[in-house]
Amino acid sequence: MIWTVLVLAVAFFAYSNGANDNFKGFATLYGSGKLSYKKAITWATITTFLGSLAAIILAVNLVKSFSGRGLVPDSIVADPIFAVSVAMGAAMTIILATKIGMPVSSTHAMVGALVGTGLAISGGEVAFSKLATVFVLPLILTPVCSAFLSYILLRFQLKSLRDERNCVCIPEEKVLVQTTENRQVLELPSLIFEKFENCDQIPVKSVFSFDREKAEDYFHFFSAGLVSFARGLNDTPKIVALLILIPFLNVQAGMVLVALVMAIGGLINSRKIAETMSHKMTSMTGRQGLSANLITSSLVMGASVFGLPASTTHVSVGALGGMGLANGTANFQVLRQILMAWMMTLPLGAILGITANFLIRWVF
Repeated sequence: MIWTVLVLAVAFFAYSNGANDNFKGFATLYGSGKLSYKKAITWATITTFLGSLAAIILAVNLVKSFSGRGLVPDSIVADPIFAVSVAMGAAMTIILATKIGMPVSSTHAMVGALVGTGLAISGGEVAFSKLATVFVLPLILTPVCSAFLSYILLRFQLKSLRDERNCVCIPEEKVLVQTTENRQVLELPSLIFEKFENCDQIPVKSVFSFDREKAEDYFHFFSAGLVSFARGLNDTPKIVALLILIPFLNVQAGMVLVALVMAIGGLINSRKIAETMSHKMTSMTGRQGLSANLITSSLVMGASVFGLPASTTHVSVGALGGMGLANGTANFQVLRQILMAWMMTLPLGAILGITANFLIRWVF
């Protein structure tokens, strides 16, 4: 009976995680008007699911990190009611945030539930030193780092790419070049780099041009897929860590189960998160969204490979916030609300985890 309850609790956590997190990779495409909501959430779900499956090979270390071992006594980690309580505490925290459209960290919610439930059961035997160095510090540093990188990159773009030239013209007139060895004079074609709308004003023999905006859109789409892939890679093992006690379910099967439920949560319940991240935090162009996505995906995938519990939410919101500061369109009221939600995630996860633990032990 308890194993069934544990599977259902973890499924609820995976559903709430998908609802709050799945869309974040494609928020910049929806926000910049490059994709409709329906197309954005479809592709977000597909790429997140692929990342979840890749976690079977690439991110097994995170399963160990979030089992709770080393943070609370092993005897507590081995208690299935502890795992149920953590899953329920984290899931309820995330689903509440999703209902009000606040993008919060599933990692933060889970850490809060781990610590709160562990404190309640053990009477205070929690390794706070490990909590600070392994969990809390990366969760604080990553959004600061992503915001800084996003700000610097966008400021560089605004200064260096104002005169955009997307056409190569080959004029009729040749350039005379004298060779150094035999002093022969050669006629070579010259190249003129110009804006496309000005190319027809130059007497040209042929013109090679490309649609810069379309090329950027392709890269933007690819970068969004990278963010969603990285999120699936990073978050799936954390949730699966709560299932490792079940004797008849191995890690690989647990990851497939979590990936499927996470996808369902994203498809059904992502609209409010999409509106907050795409339209309320800051205005953005396709190029700016591309830059934010590349920063987010790089940081999250790097953290996954090294087993660090980075939050895709914190990294993504940090990148968008840095972008808003750089282009002058940041909505500070919404950013403050998100920061307040982040500050509440850990204690709320702890309180709900403790409450769930009390109720489950009373029932059983």
